[in-house]
Amino acid sequence: MIFAILSKAYKPVIANFLLLLLSGCASYYSHFAVFPAANSSGEPREVRLSWQSAEYPGWWFASDKATSVKVETQCSDRVWHLRDDDDSRAGNCGAGIRACGKAGRDLLAKTGAPAGESTRCMAINPEDASARVTGIGRKLELLVSCKPAVVTEKVGGESRNLDYIRASSVPYTVYVRKAPRGALNAKPPEFDKSVCDAE
Repeated sequence: MIFAILSKAYKPVIANFLLLLLSGCASYYSHFAVFPAANSSGEPREVRLSWQSAEYPGWWFASDKATSVKVETQCSDRVWHLRDDDDSRAGNCGAGIRACGKAGRDLLAKTGAPAGESTRCMAINPEDASARVTGIGRKLELLVSCKPAVVTEKVGGESRNLDYIRASSVPYTVYVRKAPRGALNAKPPEFDKSVCDAE
């Protein structure tokens, strides 16, 4: 009887304690970079990388977490997601931080051969097989090994652009900005769509 009364009285306290444990002492950040490059058609474009992270102090039991790295190319509807081995959706096209190709959508830039689920089309810090998104610092290297099989497609009478950043045998060096999530400077800049409309 006394135990039942006590457990009822302390339920909110226990629930709040568990909530505190789960949320921990994480600091939440937004990471992004925008840099100029060409797409596979040779047109000058801006490329944007972005992801979110939760960082815990060293003494906390939880490990740092991060979303996939989103890679977008100005004027294109094709969005890439680079994932590491901590993400179950990373795909089987290699180790480290990578994005795999899609059959019918991508070609190996070097040979023109079809790229598929076992082809690594993009990689961040490609020489580091143990690379994790949580470990990306202020600078990263982005290696692009594929090109689109089809640059545009018709969907419901409208044309969609599927082009993306041009492949290169040398990785792009990209400088990253990091800001507390929710801060005024935590959002990556929007693409200038007037460039796309003009074409």
